[in-house]
Amino acid sequence: MLKTLIAAFLLVSAAPALAALKPGDKAPDFTIPATLGGKEFTFHMAEALKKGPVVVYFYPAAFTKGCTIEAHDFAEAMPQYRAQGASVIGISADDIATLNKFSVSECQGKFPVGADRDRKVIKSYDASFGFLTGMANRTSYVVSQDGKIAFAHSDMDPEGHVSKTLKAVSDLKR
Repeated sequence: MLKTLIAAFLLVSAAPALAALKPGDKAPDFTIPATLGGKEFTFHMAEALKKGPVVVYFYPAAFTKGCTIEAHDFAEAMPQYRAQGASVIGISADDIATLNKFSVSECQGKFPVGADRDRKVIKSYDASFGFLTGMANRTSYVVSQDGKIAFAHSDMDPEGHVSKTLKAVSDLKR
């Protein structure tokens, strides 16, 4: 039985998943506790959208290999997002204490991460990780200023999330 569960998990985690929210769908509004450089605040999606498009990326768990790679990639690309007028928030079901540390070390204080302990935001964006609903799937969305999904990408491989969301943000200006 255990071998079957492990095999199923490996099969699911190896295959790219499809984001359930599609371009043109209304992006769910949300407010969650967040941290930037270890300083806690409340993130309001509606407020962030007043300033420009928002990249909302979901990840399974802070300090895991793939999530660390992805956080580093987003941190390195922040000047490019800002140049396009976009902001970024990463969201997981981790607690805020864990995210305070993650925001300093892995995110390098360059973008906020939100603590979705009750998984309401993860569920509203249909970013739950299959039968492991306690974690988020690795899913990235670009939300345009009109509050609609402009781009969606789900893949457990952290490579490509930054380049694809940067292109989608750039495409919004056309």
